[in-house]
Amino acid sequence: MKLDLFYAPVACSLVPFLLLEEAGASFEVHVLNLRAGEQSAPAYLSLNPKHKVPLLLVDGVPLSENLAIQTWIARSFPEARLLPGETWGDCQALSLLSWFASGFHPHLSRINQPAKYCGAGCTPGQVTEIATQQLAARFRIAEDLLAGTTWFFDRFTAPDAYFFWCCRRAGQLGVDLSALPSCRRHFEAVGSRASARAVLGFERECTERSRRT
Repeated sequence: MKLDLFYAPVACSLVPFLLLEEAGASFEVHVLNLRAGEQSAPAYLSLNPKHKVPLLLVDGVPLSENLAIQTWIARSFPEARLLPGETWGDCQALSLLSWFASGFHPHLSRINQPAKYCGAGCTPGQVTEIATQQLAARFRIAEDLLAGTTWFFDRFTAPDAYFFWCCRRAGQLGVDLSALPSCRRHFEAVGSRASARAVLGFERECTERSRRT
């Protein structure tokens, strides 16, 4: 089985990258420069007309959307135990993944590029303020879910990888998480894993390489 992951530094494609590392999978990474618009190049659009990352090719067949890709990785590498492993637990994990994709990710996008979401009579500052408030409410729920524990389940699973990215991106965008000790503990626990260190090291190499060109 040949796996190709289309990835961009900082973007949420970090999540399947981390899970493939956790699974010990053999895969090739194709780095896209989003600022240069490579996600809209004809060659990439022929694979993913949604013009975004991540995208996973499985023997040349494309699979898009983070939730679907993460689920495929978890089910294709069961020995990595990236889902709880029984029906109810797996559904709870998918519920968390859906929540991160629909409840966190859109607000992070609005903070990152508020002008894209402005309508008549709305300013980028107002978009950022509202998105930050909405995001804070969701982080407080996650804080309660993680109280007294390190992981969302009894061990590291796919939702932990996605939430790690949410926390990381929030911090990069200036969202204050200092009053959320459980979220910060979770972030540090994921960041200390070999998979996260490998992915973040790759990201640093990509960033340094782009600066030199």
